[in-house]
Amino acid sequence: MTAKNKATKSAPKPSASALKEVKSAAKAAAPALSLSVQYADTRLQELITRPKIRRWIKAALFAPAELTIRFVDAAEGQELNRDYRGKDYATNVLTFAYNEGEELDEDAPTQADIILCTDVLEQEAKQQKKTVEAHTAHLIVHGVLHAQGYDHEDDEEAAEMEGIETEVMTGLGFAAPYAS
Repeated sequence: MTAKNKATKSAPKPSASALKEVKSAAKAAAPALSLSVQYADTRLQELITRPKIRRWIKAALFAPAELTIRFVDAAEGQELNRDYRGKDYATNVLTFAYNEGEELDEDAPTQADIILCTDVLEQEAKQQKKTVEAHTAHLIVHGVLHAQGYDHEDDEEAAEMEGIETEVMTGLGFAAPYAS
């Protein structure tokens, strides 16, 4: 889920079919990443390490970025979701994209905070019969795509975003996230 700003980022987005080409070019010149990881809720700190998070982000990153990944408990997740989205419950992931809707220079970084609610993601992983690591990787990839302007407000956008998520996740060695 995304904490929506007033406008949608207008930078061009690669389609799912162009993802492989983008990834090949990205390997040659990977986008710069400035990463901060915060464990306000420390339960996943040993399992979900900074090197893993960096690897997952880099796999979904198409342009330079300055990102903060923050793990929170249900109370903080609910407070943020209520205050910024008007929804009074904790959700799995919130993305606060600070330069959403702006025209960015090619080398200007995307700036975002991606908030993951440990309680919700652990509950969902159990319900979906996934490992916490696989589900966390998926939510981080999902949040990184939101930070870069992807969304799932309609069926066409959802199909595009899910296609990219599936390509990234399988490329990282995880199962397709939307497979039954």
